[in-house]
Amino acid sequence: MTSTVAGEAGAPPVFDEPFRAKLKTLIAWRRDVRRFIERPVPAAMIEELLDIAQLSASVGNSQPWRWVQVASPAKRAAIRANFFAANEAACKAQSADRAPVYATLKLEGIDKAPCQFAVFCDESTGQGFGVGRHSMPETLDYSTVAMIATFWLAARAAGLGVGWVSILDPAEVSRLLEAPPEWKLVAYLCVGWPEEEHADPELERHGWQPRTNVGRQVRVV
Repeated sequence: MTSTVAGEAGAPPVFDEPFRAKLKTLIAWRRDVRRFIERPVPAAMIEELLDIAQLSASVGNSQPWRWVQVASPAKRAAIRANFFAANEAACKAQSADRAPVYATLKLEGIDKAPCQFAVFCDESTGQGFGVGRHSMPETLDYSTVAMIATFWLAARAAGLGVGWVSILDPAEVSRLLEAPPEWKLVAYLCVGWPEEEHADPELERHGWQPRTNVGRQVRVV
């Protein structure tokens, strides 16, 4: 497999077919993990993943993402209580036939994930000097999401699982973590060693929603 990475003055890298096949496999095996074993993750591994995440695309090279590691047991318990309240409301919002199925789904791993992060977007950042976002300021949020996807794949390649918890009251999370008012919560990430490995998404495996090709359709104009 060839995938040479050149320095600034070197030739561009060549990603051959075996490398591209491995990349496709990595993407296919990326899972939203909710079930973790409580084995610690070396701090050096997290630091390496954060370094890789810094290489992600961002509008105007703004890099608006801001990480808050949630290590306090009390704060984790408060975040999980926040989830339970938001999840109960989400369950009630389901149709009568879907609510019982929804109630059986495991949608977070806050109880066991050894590493947990709240990821914010700094909507006041001056970095990038506004390039690319004057008419679409939401591209700062999109940049943060793109970085999370990069982090997610890098973690998967290292054998770690990542779970994105979105069933939360963002204002309450921001208050609990004392985030600056200009920071917008984008994701709460659970990171750790997965308890099990599956090629198919958990929501598909448990009968909630299969993958479809609806987003693959290209409209030609």
